[in-house]
Order: sequence, then structure tokens, then C-alpha cells
Amino acid sequence: MDMIIKNGTLVDDKSQYLSDILIREGRIEQIAPAISASDWPTAQVVDAAGLLVMPGGIDVHTHFNINVGIAQSVDDFFTGTRSAACGGTTCVVDHMGFGPRGCNLHHQLGVYKAHARDRAVIDYSFHGVVQHINDDILAEMQAMVREEGISSFKLYLTYGYKLDDDAVFKAVSRLAEVGALTTVHPENDAAIVNIRHTLEAEGKITPRYLGVSRPLECEAEAIARMINLAKLAGNAPLYIVHLSNGLGLDYIRLARRAGQPVWAETCPQYLLLDDSCYEQEDALKYTLSPPLRPRAEQGKLWQGLMDGSIDTLATDHCAFTYGEQKQAGRDDFKACPNGLPGVETRMPLMFSEGVAKGRISASRFVELTSTLPAKLFGLYPQKGCLAVGADADLVLFDPSCERAVHHSELNDNTDYSPFENIPVTGWPVMTICRGRIVAEQGQFTGEAGYGRFIYRQPFKAPAQPALS
Repeated sequence: MDMIIKNGTLVDDKSQYLSDILIREGRIEQIAPAISASDWPTAQVVDAAGLLVMPGGIDVHTHFNINVGIAQSVDDFFTGTRSAACGGTTCVVDHMGFGPRGCNLHHQLGVYKAHARDRAVIDYSFHGVVQHINDDILAEMQAMVREEGISSFKLYLTYGYKLDDDAVFKAVSRLAEVGALTTVHPENDAAIVNIRHTLEAEGKITPRYLGVSRPLECEAEAIARMINLAKLAGNAPLYIVHLSNGLGLDYIRLARRAGQPVWAETCPQYLLLDDSCYEQEDALKYTLSPPLRPRAEQGKLWQGLMDGSIDTLATDHCAFTYGEQKQAGRDDFKACPNGLPGVETRMPLMFSEGVAKGRISASRFVELTSTLPAKLFGLYPQKGCLAVGADADLVLFDPSCERAVHHSELNDNTDYSPFENIPVTGWPVMTICRGRIVAEQGQFTGEAGYGRFIYRQPFKAPAQPALS
């Protein structure tokens, strides 16, 4: 059905203005100060008076249907994307989990396409996952980019399939050659292992010691190392996932000022929560890697969002139940599956803490949650913008709505929110994916299988702001 959105304030990454939008066949057909409904008698008319009309959110860091070895996440591609839709997100790029030892790059892509097909309610793509490096894997990268539309790959510097510096150097070099962006989970695995051994010897293995076991210097060191390796690998483009601390941000700023193509992502949990959560009785709710940091790090990350040295806001949504799955770690945090839910609360929390509190403009909010993610990950201008010909992926936001986060009102498949009771100003009231209303007033209105796999374009570096 055709649709006209009238009387709204349109917000893109550059400005905001009063205008109407005509949607036909799932795309934006026209943007004009006034579009007459009488000219389109069969179109559904949506009155957006008092609302902000923005490009739909793009979350480029989710983990749906992932098996982490000790547990299976509870959100699959139906419940996870349903939750995303109800929170104003219209597209996700999911980080695929590890496959069998020795498998090729296409293996997990096939597995994850099967997971999402007939289940996803909004559009989706995947980041490739590099578990090991040999000549066959390096040769396969080009086909993944050019034939499959997978233009970003993730490397891990910790966990079971961690890559050493030799493998990292070869991977980053080759990915740059074939037009892909390297994303990395940066933590110094050797330091973490040694710190854990010390804690175990001292009997300090309860959840309160999670943050102590993975100090911010472990993350920052790995960020610096990756930046240097990427520089040595022909100035290869690099994207740091889930940045949690200011020291790592300092290394990123230094590289950016020297002209190196480095981008950074952070997440709501590192902006709103801190390591005092590990002193609480329900500390297991906050087990994730990297862990929550001291409160002082929050201001450093907000400064990065304000000055342009942090580029995207994602979630790292990886949901496990508190009442059952996370209880496995009540006596030993290593037995607790790491990850937090958050795909539904990203947009309202970041609008409230960023725009409503005057830290960032509404246009900067759009840039962080939609436009820059689209540009970095090969989705732009199909997605991430308000432009004629773009997919009609939109979120209608009530900037004056005041409420609090309550998990009982959310649409994921777990049993808690780490942001419970946080007050929020601004909330999505309608989410439109390719011209279809998939969520309205917090209620899911879409259907499983509506979401499409998006073939992403090879990496093209967006302009980076000059840093003082």
C-alpha cells in the first residue's frame, strides 16, 4: 500500500525541516512541503504532527541465535528483530558466531542465512567471521565480498578462535585488497588469562570480580596494536567494536589525527552503566565483554560522541536469561554466558541521554544510529537516509514522551533489561520497514520472513571529521 506521512519534522544527518513523504512500492517516492492526499486516494495517510521522522535505526552489532559454547542465546532472528523493530530499528548487521573448527568463510554464511530466512521481520546482513587464516581463507575473501555482499569481517583477539599477530596482519591486508572493512574485538588475551589465574588462586571468581579480570588496559593495548598493524598493512581500514574506555579512544584519536582510516563504535551499556553494577546482588545481569567500566569512562565516551571521534552507536545485543542461563555463573563468573539485551532500548535511551539532555543534536543522533552505520557497512544510500529512491525505512519519534524502561513492556525473549527503571524522554511510536508498518506504539505489527537479506556494497570510506 502507498503511504503519505504528513506534518512531521524530518531529521537527517545534516538538518531538520517540515515536510511530507510519499512512499510507493517500499521506497521514498517524493519529499515535499505538502503532498496532497487527494492526489493519492489509495494511500494510507499517517499524521506525524509533533513527531520527528528519521531514517530507521541500523544496528550493526547484534548476536542473534548464537551459541557461545556454554549457552545458546534466547533471541533468534524472529524475536531479536521483532524487538529491534519495536525500538525503531529497521536493519541489523549481525555478527555471526563461530562454526566448526577449520570451516571456510561461506560455511557460517549459509548457516546464518538459514537462521534468518523466514524468521527476520526487518532487513538484515551479516559480518563475516574469521576463525583462522590460511591461503584458502585469504583467497575466499574476494568471493564473499563481490559475490555474497559481505563487505565486513570480524577478527577476535581473545576467545577460542583468537588470531595471533601474523594471522591478523595477513587478514587485514587481504581484506583491504578486496574491499572489505576489518572489525575487531580488541582485548589482550594473554593478559586476561594471567589475571584470571591470579584471581583464581586468590579465590576471587564470583561475579563481582568480572571487571577486575578484564581491565580496560587489556582493551586499550589491543586497540593500539590493531591500529599499528593496520597501518603496517597498507593503511588498511579498521573498525573497533564496542569501545568501552577513554584510553582506547585516545589511541583512536591519535591515529585519526595522523590520517589513518579508523572508526569506532560504542554501546549504551558503556554510556549509562558502570562497574558498580558488579557490587550488586544481581551482578550476573551485567556480565559481558568488555565489562562495564568505572563511571569516569562514561564522560570520555560521551565526549567522543560529541567531537566525532566515535562514529556509531550499536548494542552488541546478546541475550541470555538471568533467571536460568546466567545463574550458571553465580559462583564462578567464567561459567556465565557473556552478553546483554538492548536492541529495543538503543534508540530511545540514546535519544534521551543524547538529544534530550543536550549532549548531541537530533541530526548527530541520526548520523550515529543510522547514516554512518549505513555508509561504513555498504548500505548507503539504499538505507540510512531520507532521499528519493531510498528504502522507506523510517522511525517516527515522539520527542516529548516521558516514560521509563520496563522489561515487561519490551519484545525480546529474555527475562530482564539491564536498563530497568531508567527514565527516558523520547520514544519511537512507529517503525516502517520498506514502506510497511512493522511496529506501532510498542506493539509488533509485522510478520516473520518480511525481512530481506541485503547485499552490501564493497567498503568505501566515508569522510571523517577533523579532530582538534
